[in-house]
Amino acid sequence: MSTVRDALLARSADDRPALLAGDERWSWREYVEQCARRAHVLDDLLAEDRPRHVGLLMDNTPEMAFQLGAAGLGGHAAVGLNTTRRGEALLADIRKADCQVIVADPRLLPLLEGIDLAGVRLERSDDPSWSQRVGAAPTVAPDATPEAASLFMLIFTSGTSGDPKAVRITHEKVTVPGAYLVERLGLGAEDVFYASMPLFHSNAVMAGWGPALVCGGCIALAERFSASGFLSDVRRYGATYLNYVGKPLSYVLATPARPDDADNPLRLAFGNEAGDRDIAAFSERFGCRVVDGFGSTENAVVVSRIEGTPPGSLGMPLEGVAVLDPETGQECPRAVFDDNGRVANLDEATGELVNTAGTGQFAGYYNDEAATAERMRDGMYWSGDLAYRDAAGFVYYAGRTADWLRVDGENLAAAPIERILVRHPAIAEAAVYAVPDPASGDRLVVALVLVDELTPEGLEAFLSDQADLGPKQWPHHVRILDALPRTATNKVLKRDLRAEGLGGGITWHRAERGTSYSG
Repeated sequence: MSTVRDALLARSADDRPALLAGDERWSWREYVEQCARRAHVLDDLLAEDRPRHVGLLMDNTPEMAFQLGAAGLGGHAAVGLNTTRRGEALLADIRKADCQVIVADPRLLPLLEGIDLAGVRLERSDDPSWSQRVGAAPTVAPDATPEAASLFMLIFTSGTSGDPKAVRITHEKVTVPGAYLVERLGLGAEDVFYASMPLFHSNAVMAGWGPALVCGGCIALAERFSASGFLSDVRRYGATYLNYVGKPLSYVLATPARPDDADNPLRLAFGNEAGDRDIAAFSERFGCRVVDGFGSTENAVVVSRIEGTPPGSLGMPLEGVAVLDPETGQECPRAVFDDNGRVANLDEATGELVNTAGTGQFAGYYNDEAATAERMRDGMYWSGDLAYRDAAGFVYYAGRTADWLRVDGENLAAAPIERILVRHPAIAEAAVYAVPDPASGDRLVVALVLVDELTPEGLEAFLSDQADLGPKQWPHHVRILDALPRTATNKVLKRDLRAEGLGGGITWHRAERGTSYSG
């Protein structure tokens, strides 16, 4: 199964369940037929003298699932359009991806109002003419010969630190991770894959839809992620597996606990960016195993939690992944921890996570040679993620390159400070960023989301008790917010926080000389 088409055709006579959405359900045979119909319709609409790219502006609807399969069978490329983008920003994505056709859910059509779609054909998924053409199309897959390295999809990065980039997702970039996860996690045709992360993003495609396709499991759709609806969905669909990215586990844990929470069929949750506290709490409350790792849409640097992974660590990287000094290209010294667990040589130990063996499965950014060249330097993949490693080789995340702060002449990384702050039971989320210091360098700001009462005095007492928090890691300013700005995949938009500075919410300030906070 080197291509998505191969994997779909292998399921074309399979009458086991493939797709669940509300009260609707399709077998694999029926699913492949629906995908084939759409592939034929789009084949008639796409001009051969332009890139055969179809934009998908949809939530996790059956139509979105059918469109992914249509791209696999038809040989055109699906373009996942981020439903949180607006106006000229959304138009820029459409133009960058060279979309000829856009298929859109009626609920999302207002996002296209007022932007110039000249040269782009718009198809409404609820239009009777669309339904008629799909219903009249053949159920046998059209002639197409995609190869493993052929373009299957364009998926935009989250854009947490800059404009989103369109990552080239080849057929093998879906089938290979799919097969790997099936083997690693012990997934099979009897599993029900709960898909609540957006299908326009890599996590849902590579860690949800792809593995289900490879092993013949059943995909259960949640149109949009809902913390309050999570457990009822899992029970309703009989879901045994879910994928996540960002903070969904935290959001679910914030819902009221019930005595029967563990009475559910879920056995495994796989994803990345969950904190140690949430992983442990989610596993205990819902009676399942949580496997967390580190990766990105580019899929070139992989770090996995293994047995013995220390608290706060991402895990052990695959062979060839190193932490390099971006200035010299040399490997950074390993982190040295003092008696309090603080990294004594953070400045020299922190560098960029790099795949020194090559570019992994990264096939470049579409229509962005400069950004591709920035990532693929000297035959290696530079991730833009800061990290350090301990003596045993375990990796600790330090943030994006934009998360490197300079306070009182000392370089600080944002992620270690965030990990310390969320130890407090009242703090659900913490995002550290910088504002300019009037004298020089940066002042450290943290934006907090609380689940319980926290006073300035309580924060000071808590920080004083954290032996591994250095004196320069104490926030100068603390903002209390109802929510952090996030992408559709629940990643914090720190560029938005930096743009806000100290505006919005309740802000406490630390005394210029001392550790006390006041409003």
